[in-house]
This record gives sequence, C-alpha cells and structure tokens, in this order.
Amino acid sequence: QVQLVESGGGLVQAGGSLRLSCAASGSIFSIGAMGWYRQAPGKQRELVATITNDGNTNNADSVKGRFTISRDNAKNTVFLQMNSLKPEDTAVYYCYAQWVRTISRAYLPDYWGQGTQVTVSS
Repeated sequence: QVQLVESGGGLVQAGGSLRLSCAASGSIFSIGAMGWYRQAPGKQRELVATITNDGNTNNADSVKGRFTISRDNAKNTVFLQMNSLKPEDTAVYYCYAQWVRTISRAYLPDYWGQGTQVTVSS
C-alpha cells in the first residue's frame, strides 16, 4: 500500500517561514509529477506548486517569489519551502502525486496525502 504523509505544518506569524515535507512510502518504483495544493475554509482546493520527476516546477502566481518546491527522488519526498508567509496562506496543505508505479509495476493514479494545517497569524 502506498501512502503520502505530510509534515511540517503549524502556526507561524506573518513574515515567517515553514517547510513542508511529504514522504511517499510503500512498494514504490517511481512517482510522476508531485505537488502541493491547499484549501482554505469555505474555498475550493487550489494549486500551490508542482514539480515533475525531472525537476521542472510550476508555482501559482500568489506564491511566486515566496514558495519553493523541490523533491528528492531517491527518498520519494517532496518539499515546500514557504517564506514571507501571509495570513491568506492559512489553509490545509495537501501533497499530491500524479501517479505512482509500484515495484510490481502497478500504475496508481492521483494519490493524495491527508493534509497538514498551516496557520499564519497577523
């Protein structure tokens, strides 16, 4: 069974920084693009940043210049470094994997983590 487990969320003051991590565990052979989405109360889930398995990144306009996504393919882990945080960044942050191929070569599309809360106080 494959799981995505996020960590690193918490409470921070405006202007502060947090680093989120998402580790994929299980019988994994490879993982496709990975990313971070967020959902604030009463709002739809939105894209924050994505990174392909060869390192190409894409960030939402609202986080450009402040957030950086990276990944360690050897450890099946994706990171989100969040700097200059704003109260409007408050949300549950979800890790996403476009697909996971297991050691037995099964293809598993659209994997999500359980989410981690990020709260930015003003």
